[in-house]
Amino acid sequence: MKIKVLDTTLRDGEQTPGISLTASEKLRIATKLDEIGVNIIEAGSAITSQGERKSIKEITSEGLNAEIASFARAVKVDVDAALECDVDSVHLVVPTSNLHIEHKLKKSKEEVLSQAIDASEYALDHGLIVELSAEDATRSEMKFLKEIFNQGVDVGVQRICACDTVGMLTPEKSFEFYKELSTINAPLSVHCHNDFGLAVANTLGAIRAGATEFHCTVNGIGERAGNASLEEIIVSLKTLYGKGQNYTIEDNDSSIYKTDINIQELYSTSKLVSRLTGVYLQPNKAIVGENAFAHESGIHADGVIKNAATYEPIVPELVGHKRKFIMGKHIGTKGLKNNLDELGIKANDEQFKEIFEKVKSLGDMGKCVTDVDLQAIAYNVLELKREQKVKLEEVTIVSGNKVIPTASIKLKIDDKDILEAGVGIGPVDAAIVAVKKGISEFADVELEEYHVDAITGGTDALIDVIVKLRLGDKIISARSTQPDIINASVEAYLSGVNRLLEDVE
Repeated sequence: MKIKVLDTTLRDGEQTPGISLTASEKLRIATKLDEIGVNIIEAGSAITSQGERKSIKEITSEGLNAEIASFARAVKVDVDAALECDVDSVHLVVPTSNLHIEHKLKKSKEEVLSQAIDASEYALDHGLIVELSAEDATRSEMKFLKEIFNQGVDVGVQRICACDTVGMLTPEKSFEFYKELSTINAPLSVHCHNDFGLAVANTLGAIRAGATEFHCTVNGIGERAGNASLEEIIVSLKTLYGKGQNYTIEDNDSSIYKTDINIQELYSTSKLVSRLTGVYLQPNKAIVGENAFAHESGIHADGVIKNAATYEPIVPELVGHKRKFIMGKHIGTKGLKNNLDELGIKANDEQFKEIFEKVKSLGDMGKCVTDVDLQAIAYNVLELKREQKVKLEEVTIVSGNKVIPTASIKLKIDDKDILEAGVGIGPVDAAIVAVKKGISEFADVELEEYHVDAITGGTDALIDVIVKLRLGDKIISARSTQPDIINASVEAYLSGVNRLLEDVE
């Protein structure tokens, strides 16, 4: 069965508190959604503002393959705003529950029904595809719900959609609810929210019951707890409703349900949306989280190395992701050896045992060992001394409530002394600015991420600083643990810089 995908990242997703996308950002996301095979892109709600209409117009003028839709209430002014944007369709939404009709609209059911049909006819008369959508459908009286949908179909609406607006369904109820609606003579869509964490399960239940289209957002973003997640639904349809085994890129798709989505682009799409919206993606997010294919436990790592199917239901490459082995107190010898091999470090049995014990010891202290840490540990054990191109000789900070934070640093680069100073919004920022100025002649290194943790309590706590640096297309993480946050920050930064410069050479 062919299932269509309506992605509402640019409308429902943008309603996530704190998200406000520019026209260019919306266009980038829309273009990516079109590239991966989304059938219908809800580009926004045209009535919202002049800026929103500009954004939608830029998307409709791009000549994308996907159908471009605008959200609209069941009023002519919303339809007119959508027409102004040259969209292909409207997602025409009308509240149908007694709660919404009586307390929000303060109208009668007859008035709501008449308004929905009038707006549908108006949109159809102006050449728009209409998806008539019932808001809070899952708390509506089924008789009234069917009446609105049937009258809509009678006047020519092309699709109907029932919305679980506040996520009140369970998978069992979802199947029963959408099964009853599937008897209406029109393609049925499902729109689920994630208030109880069941949006994906309820969407799958609706598809099993006969829905031929689902609404979703990338990463499941949206109001409150968000919407059904595009990537989770797509992978579930492909793997759980077919042969259900460990899927590889080469596997023939034997799923009962087919979509046009290029599954290998799901991870890159997730990262793009996360970056442009600024919504942090939890590490353990299914399918696209950074830990979705990460293994620390020695038993798990050993199993995955021997046969990935032991602890992975799908191979990460299927969705464009990568497998990684985390080094901490749970790591096993196979996982550590795999990481050493990737770093090109060879050790004999005795040296390997010592490296393993040091990693375990750091793990027991609550430290997650990065590649930089492992390399440092390994080279120390192997008694190899890594020459540093850039060395910190001295750092001095001046800061106060009436003083602009200023840092002066002295670096030694290839036996040449470099003196620089910098100011910043705080002493750490000033120190990093000064260091960056000092190395500018050699490399333009960008600080991508900065994270700091206090390992212990109290004002004398050890400070753990992790930085992620970029030089061209090369990204590397570095870490330093010291009692002083400024020294730890500079040391971590320079550790990464030296690694980057070494790799370039």
